[in-house]
Amino acid sequence: MSIKQNLLNIKSALPEHVTLVAVSKTKPISDLMEAYDAGQRIFGENKIQEMAEKWEAMPKDIEWHMIGHVQTNKVKFMAPFVSLIHGVDSFKLLEEINKQAQKNNRIIDCLLQVHIAEEETKYGLDENELNEILSSVTFQEMKNIRIVGLMGMATFTDNQEQIKKEFTHLKTIFDTTNQLLTSNFQLLTLSMGMSGDYKLAIECGSTMVRIGSSIFGGRI
Repeated sequence: MSIKQNLLNIKSALPEHVTLVAVSKTKPISDLMEAYDAGQRIFGENKIQEMAEKWEAMPKDIEWHMIGHVQTNKVKFMAPFVSLIHGVDSFKLLEEINKQAQKNNRIIDCLLQVHIAEEETKYGLDENELNEILSSVTFQEMKNIRIVGLMGMATFTDNQEQIKKEFTHLKTIFDTTNQLLTSNFQLLTLSMGMSGDYKLAIECGSTMVRIGSSIFGGRI
């Protein structure tokens, strides 16, 4: 099946309120252009340098989402163009994004990454850290970032009940956190679910899914 056909199949099955991020990391520009020609405008990359190269080469109506773990010293390379940063997992990183956004005269949208998996290796904030950031005056005074949602990754397991429990937990955090309102904070997006578990994620309340291999095929 072609990339175009894969993409159209997935899109036709997604509810209207769910945004599809096509995870295009490691894929050549020709593959991305095939998806672009089929109507896809949101692409997710996990390496800033690769994303910047693709941004330079590709049409400018594309939204680039940074979906990988972000090192603070690399933020400046994507600050001029990135549309959404998914994995903001520390206050230090938030400060750097705010600083680089200011230099570029932009407001950059971010998702705070919450740790919901049982695995130690997944990045993310726990609930206390999340609340600490949101209630801090420093955060509330940041003018060049906007927190537009939360993101989380479930444990890599075949146990559907466990995945469901973790997604449901994040949805609960999303709903309770949503009552806090500051000028740079408005939760609109709950990003959870990837190729293997996005259907379950949507059932649990996800509004944004990150799908790569089901569109572009496995990594070679």
